Amino acid sequence: MALVMVLSMAACSGGSDEPEFKVGAIYINSKNDTAGYTYAHHNGITTAMEELGLDVESQLVIVDEVPEDKEQVLAAIDTLVGEGANIIFGISFGYIDAMEEAAQEYPEVIFSHATGYKSNSTNFNNYFGRAYQARYLAGIAAGLKSLETGNNNIGYVAAYGTEYAETASGINGFALGVQAVNPEATVYVKELGAWADEVNESAFAKELITSYGCGVISQHCDSAQPQIAAQDAGVFGCGYNSDMTADAPEAHLTAAIWNWNVYYGTAIKAAMDCGDASKFVDTMGGSAYYGGLAEGFVDVSPLSDNCAAGTQNAIDQVKDLIVSGAWDVFSGMKLNITVTDGVASIEQVDAPLMDNAGNQIVAAGGASVEDGVITGTMNYFVAGVQEA
Repeated sequence: MALVMVLSMAACSGGSDEPEFKVGAIYINSKNDTAGYTYAHHNGITTAMEELGLDVESQLVIVDEVPEDKEQVLAAIDTLVGEGANIIFGISFGYIDAMEEAAQEYPEVIFSHATGYKSNSTNFNNYFGRAYQARYLAGIAAGLKSLETGNNNIGYVAAYGTEYAETASGINGFALGVQAVNPEATVYVKELGAWADEVNESAFAKELITSYGCGVISQHCDSAQPQIAAQDAGVFGCGYNSDMTADAPEAHLTAAIWNWNVYYGTAIKAAMDCGDASKFVDTMGGSAYYGGLAEGFVDVSPLSDNCAAGTQNAIDQVKDLIVSGAWDVFSGMKLNITVTDGVASIEQVDAPLMDNAGNQIVAAGGASVEDGVITGTMNYFVAGVQEA
């Protein structure tokens, strides 16, 4: 495999005497993080490179701890271009304008931006995935735990709320998963106003537990602090981005996770095979990548022993429905899930998808909300979600 990749790189760069192929990356937090968002991306990039026979030590260049400030992102890009990066990944939403500008300034370099929506037809694309599907599965675990403990209050520490479709769709997917097993549950959302804020990630989780009586804490933020706070309070939690069981072994149930190597492997190989940067978008089959459970891009982490009986069976059945295309989360058909003696029974019922203001989003039996809404304009919470 390594020999094949070397030959491919030589062909792409125009000759064996050309500089070796390099991957560049801009991170919002430290490359040395051991859990969370940046960790998941870094692990995905390094895993993909190793699978492609690339040497991480010599062929990966990173600028980390770069805030969402356009000038600082542009400076990081200049550094990576100067180091000879052939493709540059920017992992945070706020890098979007700098990536767009740099793609024009450096047409010989490929730019790939996570969670955004901007692109061009040549050397600049965006990538994200159906995290809401994995969120729904995690919601099942949370809902079953809430039934087991007799506590219908579930907390959610979120970077943002309805300002971003990314956060709103994740919260909504999780809440619908909770409601599939516990229709009496309420999900209380407390917003950080930042993608990463370890101090408040912990403080907000504690507030959801003490002020709202939440017995399960979920999250859309970078660190494992909400899970640690849940453990300290003797309640339970669902993490995000990476398996956080090691961080809170007595509390963690499962986490909605990303297998970023699925995308990074595809993109890096396309960058090596495309001939030149201007052909990257065509080689990728378009300017936006949007994978889900079916592609193995998102999933849930292995369930811990803290989960209620039957959680695995319920999740496996729902995952099969989603992967097969028989059902998806934001449709006019809800799932009613009951567990008896560790075995889940799933009923599909035509029912409207409603927001928490009483507006109908999808009619009973209607097709799922379009991808463009999920990724760009979902600016509401579903019924059963309250802001804390």
